[in-house]
Amino acid sequence: MINRALHMVGSYPADTTADAMNEMLELAGPYLATLPDGETGDRRNWIASVMQSLRKHPDLVVHREGDFAGYDRLLNFRVRRGHRLRGDSLHFGYPETYAAARPVFDAARQAHGRSDLIFQIGLPTGLGMSMFTMGPRGPLLYRRPFSEAIAREISRIRDDAGDDVLVQLEMPAELAFVAMSPAPVRGAVAAWLARTVAALVRLTPEGTRFGLHLCMGDLRHTALFRLRDTGPVVTLLNALAARWPSDHRLELVHAPLAAGGEPTPLDPAFYARLSALRLPPDTRFVAGLLHEGRTTDELRTAVAAIEDALGRPVDLAASCGLGRRDREMARTILRQGAQLCGPGVPTA
Repeated sequence: MINRALHMVGSYPADTTADAMNEMLELAGPYLATLPDGETGDRRNWIASVMQSLRKHPDLVVHREGDFAGYDRLLNFRVRRGHRLRGDSLHFGYPETYAAARPVFDAARQAHGRSDLIFQIGLPTGLGMSMFTMGPRGPLLYRRPFSEAIAREISRIRDDAGDDVLVQLEMPAELAFVAMSPAPVRGAVAAWLARTVAALVRLTPEGTRFGLHLCMGDLRHTALFRLRDTGPVVTLLNALAARWPSDHRLELVHAPLAAGGEPTPLDPAFYARLSALRLPPDTRFVAGLLHEGRTTDELRTAVAAIEDALGRPVDLAASCGLGRRDREMARTILRQGAQLCGPGVPTA
């Protein structure tokens, strides 16, 4: 029987970090290699709370108000006239988030007898953060200061945790750029995006453990875009793998397969292009396919198609935005994932 790991993308619908961590371990503990804090409270809506905090930034002013009710209703900023945005002036609070969750993680890990479990924390890339915060021109004008700030916060976490943390870079913007580009230029777009990610990674300490979370977005359980097949995923991941800094550890890549409220495709043709994926042999492929709209048997069909195309076993994850589902639904999805995983404890 194939032994698969279950990957928690980040969010979980619980009231506290302790509730989230302990419930994830109770429902799927034997299959988890890493454990996030559940992104509870203000962090439930990904980077919305970080964006709100920038209202107080002295170099920024609100360009467009937003209530985050849709992708066209995001809060946007511009640089204040006569000011300059610098990386050392941006603070997103991820080291403080890690510091607050770490004792809870240590207690949960000990209580569940999982001394091998690794703490996982997710951060956006500089390109993604600048796009969602500063609008469409953000990646071109402000990617560098945002990347510098994110790299600084990753470095602080790594300095404290050492090898006992996995940093998950969250990349809805990068995949959107590739998926929405005309087919003839997708390779060039993916190569440019991969260089921006590699530049951010090189600003962090050597040996830092990374995962890449490609995403289609899940605002109000709605995807930012759709995939007709896995071609854009393969194009972007191949570009990232080819340019990945050799002194940093690329431990996993996550591919989004369900899109918001739309369940996982079952047609094997959707997954056929995964046969062209070229990852390092020790990089885990995580299929983001667990979804309330599919039965366990239907998901087995999808897993078989993915593994047939890749020629290797895959790990499993719920679709994005698990933390915004009904709690009982989230429990059902985790139990479903555990049924699709083999026996034993995965190794991070």
